[in-house]
Amino acid sequence: MSTSNLTVGADGSALATEQSGLSAASKGEVGMACLIVAESAIFAIFVVAYLYYLGRDMHGPTPKEVLRLPILNTICLLSSSITITLAVRALAAGFTGQFAGWWLATIALGGYFLLGTGVEWHRLIYEKGLSIKTNLFGTTFYSLVGLHASHVVVGLVALLTVMGLTFARTVKRAHAKRVEVLAIYWHFVDVVWIVVFTVVYLIGR
Repeated sequence: MSTSNLTVGADGSALATEQSGLSAASKGEVGMACLIVAESAIFAIFVVAYLYYLGRDMHGPTPKEVLRLPILNTICLLSSSITITLAVRALAAGFTGQFAGWWLATIALGGYFLLGTGVEWHRLIYEKGLSIKTNLFGTTFYSLVGLHASHVVVGLVALLTVMGLTFARTVKRAHAKRVEVLAIYWHFVDVVWIVVFTVVYLIGR
């Protein structure tokens, strides 16, 4: 629903302005909130399944035998929430150069996290013999961690798209609210990782 307001300019002339009841940025925030609620429900199902089947295997390997705490990966991913926040603030202030720098740092941190996940999976599969078919632990582990990794991939693709538009000089201060919507998704991915890290690497071990 939109409303039309009449204002008077400095020269006394009447100026009609059209105001939307819900801005594009607000619609984006509502849409993102709905997406996060739906995705949270999916993650909750996977987390419950992991906890339910934990310790029910008849044979190994077990989490305690093969899992290592991904401390550096976790630090990088959680740090990316800081860099993306700084990026959004820089763009809102009109500093597109700073925005590009912080945005690129966010991509680098997220990319390192994915690389670290890949290295971990390679070690588990080829050195420890844990595949998705090995036992219940393998099935639930790769399903839960893989679900999160897929969301990181989606986020990185979106971040790279914005980075490309920034290099093309099409991202302006006026786009700060829209960029912030994407930042909300990235924060969600980080929060989910805290849950996954706690369940898989702390409780699960």
